[in-house]
Amino acid sequence: MLASLFAVVGPATAAHATTAGNATGVTRSGDTFTVATSGGAAARIQLARADIFRIWLSPNGAFTNDPAGSDLAVTTTFGSVGATLADAGSYWRIDTSAITLRINKAPLTFALYRADNATLLWAESQPTSWTNSQTTQYLGRAADEQFYGTGLHLGEWALRDKTVPVAVSNQWTENSNASPAPFYMSTNGYGVMRNTWAPGSYNFGAPTQLTHNESRFDAWYFAGNSLKDVLNAYTDVTGKPFLAPIWGLELGNADCFNASNPAYTGDHNRLRHQTTPDVVGYATDARAADMPSGWFLPNDGYGCGYTDLPTAAAGLKDRGFHTGLWTSTGLSNINWEVGTAGSRAVKTDVAWIGGGYKTAFTGVNQAVAGIENNSDGRRFVWTVDGWAGTQRNAVVWTGDTHGTWDAMRWHVPSIAGAGLSGLNYASGDVDGIYDGSPKTYVRDLQWKAFTPAFMTMSGWGASNPAAGYNDKQPWRFADPYLSINRKYLQLKMRLMPYMYTMSRVATDTGVPATRAMVLEYPQDPVARGNLTSGQFMAGDSFLVAPVVSDSSVRDGIYLPAGTWTDYWTGKAYTGPGWLNGYSAPLDTLPLFVKSGAAVPMWPQMNYTGEKPVSTLTYDVYPRGNSSFTLYEDDGTTRAYQSGASSRQRVDVTAPNGGSGDVTLAVAAANGSYAGQLAARDYEFTVHAAAAPSGVTVGATALTKLSSKATYDAASTGWYFDAADRSGTLWIKAGNHAVTGAFTVTATGLTLPAGTPVTASGPIPQANWKVVSADSQETAAENGAAANAIDGNSGTIWHTQWSGTAAPLPHEIQLDLGARYSVDSLGYLPRQDGGVNGRIGGYEIYVSDSTTTWGSPVATGTFADTATAKRVNFAAKSGRYVRLRALSEAGNRGPWTSAAEITATGTPVP
Repeated sequence: MLASLFAVVGPATAAHATTAGNATGVTRSGDTFTVATSGGAAARIQLARADIFRIWLSPNGAFTNDPAGSDLAVTTTFGSVGATLADAGSYWRIDTSAITLRINKAPLTFALYRADNATLLWAESQPTSWTNSQTTQYLGRAADEQFYGTGLHLGEWALRDKTVPVAVSNQWTENSNASPAPFYMSTNGYGVMRNTWAPGSYNFGAPTQLTHNESRFDAWYFAGNSLKDVLNAYTDVTGKPFLAPIWGLELGNADCFNASNPAYTGDHNRLRHQTTPDVVGYATDARAADMPSGWFLPNDGYGCGYTDLPTAAAGLKDRGFHTGLWTSTGLSNINWEVGTAGSRAVKTDVAWIGGGYKTAFTGVNQAVAGIENNSDGRRFVWTVDGWAGTQRNAVVWTGDTHGTWDAMRWHVPSIAGAGLSGLNYASGDVDGIYDGSPKTYVRDLQWKAFTPAFMTMSGWGASNPAAGYNDKQPWRFADPYLSINRKYLQLKMRLMPYMYTMSRVATDTGVPATRAMVLEYPQDPVARGNLTSGQFMAGDSFLVAPVVSDSSVRDGIYLPAGTWTDYWTGKAYTGPGWLNGYSAPLDTLPLFVKSGAAVPMWPQMNYTGEKPVSTLTYDVYPRGNSSFTLYEDDGTTRAYQSGASSRQRVDVTAPNGGSGDVTLAVAAANGSYAGQLAARDYEFTVHAAAAPSGVTVGATALTKLSSKATYDAASTGWYFDAADRSGTLWIKAGNHAVTGAFTVTATGLTLPAGTPVTASGPIPQANWKVVSADSQETAAENGAAANAIDGNSGTIWHTQWSGTAAPLPHEIQLDLGARYSVDSLGYLPRQDGGVNGRIGGYEIYVSDSTTTWGSPVATGTFADTATAKRVNFAAKSGRYVRLRALSEAGNRGPWTSAAEITATGTPVP
């Protein structure tokens, strides 16, 4: 695959490259500046806003070749900028209130500073060069500069020292790009979008080399004081993320329901899938199982087609489902499908838009037009092969992937990282399209329920790979999987007002709902890099740390500074630092709530509109002063674009610790929309360590109730339950007009004291090396020892078996790259379904020398299972770690294998 990508994008530099030479003069027309050069090329600088500008370098001096046109940059002027131009001797400078752009004269290079002309954002380390087929820009790299972006990049989102393809390959494997975007941003405070359809490759080394396959250079630059500022500016130019219909945040389900069609390429005898209206039976099953779900795609295009679509859509609507179509052939009937039959969603497919770039972009635009020109509904389109600007039109997903632990591992940073390119809606099929198991399905669904849009895909997965597994609809499982699926889908439905508000924030600001940790904690050195790539923020309040291996323990959860509350137990922790050994049985997703959160929740329902939101509950984690602004509209039409919506702010005032009064001030809703309730009941669940002395609404004291049952039966009042999640104050504040304001005060409430987390965290594997391994298989499966420390649970170290097997014990010695106080070692057995080589008896050593190991820091025996193992021991300082396998867990042979070996600790001199 790497070879094929290299063929697509080529090397970063090429022979016989040309540069512009020296800058010989600058002319100005309004906010556009043109630079002449000694080599006949010309550069044009177009200022769109004080913090946004474009540099267009034309090798022939003409500015007539603009392949992207207005497709990518849809807004290019924001009014007069009022820039100044001055000659500073060795360079000209263009100044705005936000930036200084230096045009260095000999040779022509550019450098961007903040308005002080002293704080460097970026500088070209050598002139941009081009050939007949490629253009490369070269930038210097700061000592601690980190990079993010490039679209839906499959893998880790912190890109320093990585070379990333910005190209369509339709491989859908780790380190490829499912929906590339020619955009990146830097912790220095800037972002760049290359204004092109041409494929490229970005090498974030030193220097940074940014290549596209075209003989021109054209880029938009965005300066900001934060990564959020940069995303806001980028999406001001390329378009804000669209606002999905609220039902689009519910679980979607895709399958062929016309298997009797002779042209269908799958199993023609699938039960309950013979004609398209059979989908209604599945919808009925979902409701009978009390399983939240919101939409179906009852068509796949691979010869499936559809029959009697209006009947199917009407039957689904009666059961609270919306209908969409998944097409591999185009949109020739979309006017009828939307306008008459009632379809409201489109999933494009590579058989039609797989050429990517403008082909895919145009196809998505056609799907958007088909929905919005034939209904009052909102665009809801899914696509692979997106590009810059796709965020304003479509959900992107990771393609045809597999239901494996390893695929789940790299999906977490992929989807969180997509938001760093302004993609608010990014997803992957729950448990993949192929393979899968009840366990991988449950674990994948858990964390994807905390992303805005997600979907299951049936029809290509194994029909029954394990007991209780029939297909990939969440209600077609046996317990315990059925109940766990229901638990998380029900939780998402209760959190719908929070999730929907976060998507509106994305539409307003470009900041995604699913956020890499660096977006919320840009100054935290741990949050800036891939040590936190296995977790994310769901909006501004929830920290989600998915379990992506067959394990009931989650290690390496990073909690930034502040107080964090375990959502399930109510236990409070204080960061910054690491939480290891977190108990996460199959039904438990590690989930933490940030202090100060006020999370709006609906009554329990299976789909939007099933019940009126007659009671709005706020789940409150008081500490200091905080606020939340709830966004609401009709959820389905485009009336919100004309202002038909409301916002209602809740302010929380609380002590920073200890005891004190906690005040919840609910403001009047600002705005209105069709279907808005005139009044509703308000309930609050406030997390505290001890009961208050009283609760008031305004000046009126609420009644203290004697039990939870009494509270549940009352219309107003309060009850403190010390056993509920380490202490919960339940408050029913009564019915209030939405247009009115009111205040709730809990007097003398005691806040929980947080348990500090440890400073010991995962030791980065980037600098690890294998010192020695006494045996490794290379002839048959390439079981090289380096596979045990490559961060990829899909590769393994395996001792030799195709030749003469070496006898046990076996060992591997690792160089950590620096000294650490090491306090645990993790061992992940092979995850490929094989069992040979699982370590049984073991010894672990830590030393500053590979010749003198001393006594082991830990000994023991691992169970003969595929689950991840962690051995904790008294911290010992050293640079080297030695793992000895004394026996094979299943006594199957003289072998040793490992998918991953990890360690935790802290750096020491």
